[in-house]
Amino acid sequence: MKSTWVLNEKSTGVLTVEVDEKAWKKAQDKAVDKLVADVEIQGFRKGQAPKELARKQLGDSKILMEAMNAIANEAFAAGIVETKIEPVATPELDIKEMTTDALTLLFNVTIKPEVELGEYKGLTVEPEDITVTDDDINEELAKLQEEQAELVVKEEGEAVNGDTVVIDFEGFKDDVAFEGGKGENYTLELGSNSFIPGFEEAVVGMKSGEEKDLDITFPENYHVEELKGQPVVFKVKLHEVKERVLPELNDDFVELLDDEKITTLDELKDSIKHNLEHKREHQEEDRVTDILITTVSDNAKIDVPEVMIQEELNQMFNEFTQRLAQQGMNFEMYSQILGQTEENVKEQMQEDAVKRVRTRLTLEKIAEVEGLKVEEEEIEKEFANISEIYGIELDQVKQLVSIDAVGYDVLLRKAIELVQNTRA
Repeated sequence: MKSTWVLNEKSTGVLTVEVDEKAWKKAQDKAVDKLVADVEIQGFRKGQAPKELARKQLGDSKILMEAMNAIANEAFAAGIVETKIEPVATPELDIKEMTTDALTLLFNVTIKPEVELGEYKGLTVEPEDITVTDDDINEELAKLQEEQAELVVKEEGEAVNGDTVVIDFEGFKDDVAFEGGKGENYTLELGSNSFIPGFEEAVVGMKSGEEKDLDITFPENYHVEELKGQPVVFKVKLHEVKERVLPELNDDFVELLDDEKITTLDELKDSIKHNLEHKREHQEEDRVTDILITTVSDNAKIDVPEVMIQEELNQMFNEFTQRLAQQGMNFEMYSQILGQTEENVKEQMQEDAVKRVRTRLTLEKIAEVEGLKVEEEEIEKEFANISEIYGIELDQVKQLVSIDAVGYDVLLRKAIELVQNTRA
């Protein structure tokens, strides 16, 4: 096969492939063999007519189209090898010439764009102060107190934000109870915003045994169509008010945490300080790396093809729906609750999608310019890491993840490390 490549603009061009005559004739013969099975000719059983008779019955046009469809992928693959282009999307196919003796195909192809690197070595990032202060430690202690707090019945006094109440409630629209608006002995933490706006605020100030009608208006984006923006009345009876009582910070409090290595309050403070320091060191490393890679990507000149951005958006959207599924929700439910369409979500992802593509292309170019290579033992080590992290047998990991994908990730990581190690 003979191939030529003409680059037009924005990484798009035309790949012309002239199919070898012998290969083209062979493709037509195979097409006839395939199509003849469905040919019915009087005097012969279906599919049993002589090939020449069947060929006349089929007609050249049908045979040529079948043969062209069968050989197109092979022609495209051969053209890629011969012209050494790197397609980034499925091409559009046109036919320049198609006769029984000759076939010339045109593939409209988007290829990986050229990357002109800017500065990627000797970059500087101002460090941030990651010192752990006494206030930081006290804040963590306060969180632990909250976790160990007890709910104690409030014998007297009104319900306030932060209290937990036990209520009966029923909602009415135009004096008619509506579906899903009723609950008995329902436990509600005031200030948690788990009910529609205005409900919890109206319960604040009620006392045990009190009954009250709450005038509430549903928000305009509520997921139930007939209740959107509608005024309703909730009849509420408050049975019980509970307040959160925090334990005192002393050595007895430490026993509540059930950690054999920590027995005193001072030891707890030291442990919190150590953990915070470790956490902030990693956060600072991540912050610096993110700034470095963003800077390197911004310094590069790349005309990113739209098709690459769209493919990245599709990948990001799929990742998003998978996360929803892990939370027991599908996109249709998410859309109803938040009023978001797929188009809306992808618009919000657009900037990150462009950043992802630019970053990958920049790191690939750095790896190319620096001659970075990935050794077989590095790939094996990465497979082992994946196996350990996800608790999956090594052989199974190798079945699920391709060597090329692992090698690519390792290569980009090497490019990142080079940028990190050469910064000023």
